Amino acid sequence: MFAAAASLSEATFRPLKATLSGLPDRIFMKFIVCAKTNKVLGLHMCGEDSPEIVQGFAVAMKAGLTKAELDATVGIHPTSVEEFVTMRTPTRKIRNGPPPEVLSA
Repeated sequence: MFAAAASLSEATFRPLKATLSGLPDRIFMKFIVCAKTNKVLGLHMCGEDSPEIVQGFAVAMKAGLTKAELDATVGIHPTSVEEFVTMRTPTRKIRNGPPPEVLSA
């Protein structure tokens, strides 16, 4: 059995602004969390307002942002950034390499 090194959460959606205006715009968001420390290791966003949103999270990550802190944050509605604080379940787990006994077999 492999140990999880990190978990990855991601979302792709059409922001409310695009939905109401009929625009085809979409947003992609992703963050990676260390399984051992629960710290947010990385965060990506593609879409409108990405630079400002990511910059704000960069400050929080330098201060040691954890997944628990994201989960405890109330999202500003209706904004795209609220998606980051509502992604509760990982979409993937990134595993460490195989255990040593598997490599030597």
